[in-house]
Amino acid sequence: MAKTNPGRFFEDYSVGQILHHAVPRTVTAGERALYHALYPARHALYSSDAFAQACGLPGSPIDDLAAFHVVFGKTVPDVSLNAVANLGYAEGRWLKPVYAGDTLRSVSEVIGLKENSNGKTGVVYVRTRGLNQRDETVMEYVRWVMVRKRDMDAPAPDTVVPELKKVLAPEDLVVPAGLDFSSYDFALAGEPHRWGDYAVGETIDHVDGVTVEEAEHMLATRLWQNTAKVHFDLTFRPEGRLIYGGHVISMARALSFNGLANAQMIVGLNGGAHANPCFAGDTIKAWSEVLDKAETGVPGVGALRLRLVATKGGAPFDLRDAAGKYQPGVLLDLDYWALMPL
Repeated sequence: MAKTNPGRFFEDYSVGQILHHAVPRTVTAGERALYHALYPARHALYSSDAFAQACGLPGSPIDDLAAFHVVFGKTVPDVSLNAVANLGYAEGRWLKPVYAGDTLRSVSEVIGLKENSNGKTGVVYVRTRGLNQRDETVMEYVRWVMVRKRDMDAPAPDTVVPELKKVLAPEDLVVPAGLDFSSYDFALAGEPHRWGDYAVGETIDHVDGVTVEEAEHMLATRLWQNTAKVHFDLTFRPEGRLIYGGHVISMARALSFNGLANAQMIVGLNGGAHANPCFAGDTIKAWSEVLDKAETGVPGVGALRLRLVATKGGAPFDLRDAAGKYQPGVLLDLDYWALMPL
């Protein structure tokens, strides 16, 4: 019997299959330090215990995307070890903050399958939940991945494409217990702009850029225990190691601080696409568009629906060409809800 894990191929999945992912991970304050070393992350709620306590939380949580990466990384050996590409996200919700000392594990359910017309690959849809040591779900999301087939002659499964919400409604969002922005300190947060200062349709050029290096990408991918071959093995993708899409998400989110410093917590992920591959040497820049606004009913807390676009060249706000295709310089198109003081 083979002792090594070659990863699952498309024909190894079935709708309804439950995948319990190894290995649980206890996050520490070191997780935050490494995250802030990798990205220019400066949102105050994730930087200062005192600031978080003044906002009603017991302390500063682990960055929402750092927690996402830990949960995501667990799924890779079972979902995307043999992936060609991670294609998209939907119905993502952050349900509870993650604090240093919490232990996270991941469970996924296969909710859809569709073989591609070339017969060489197929798309696998999974709904993943991240759970803490109390078996509380701290986050959940759907993603779909293009996966290679092991046997080109294997029969195609029945096509099942799940119906997913295009946008989470404001009532789907969960505001962390105790959060209160009534006495929010804008000076310490870094910008004066509050929820009422943003208008639907407004666009923001975040100005700054960061050139991606092999060393930081490799460190990040190992930190999240993401073992996908396309991120490590040059014989698997000779044109270059593909930069982990989550690395691009975190870089763009950190760059968005300049203009959205008070968009403190990500609580919903409506959708996302990794539009074009990112490689070492690419310089990531970012811009945002305000898509919607909602009040939450929680003291001082509003929600902004934002489109976050990461690029590797080209003018800001240039998303698609005349045919509706993403411009070649667009790396990421992410649609999310964030909490902001009213």
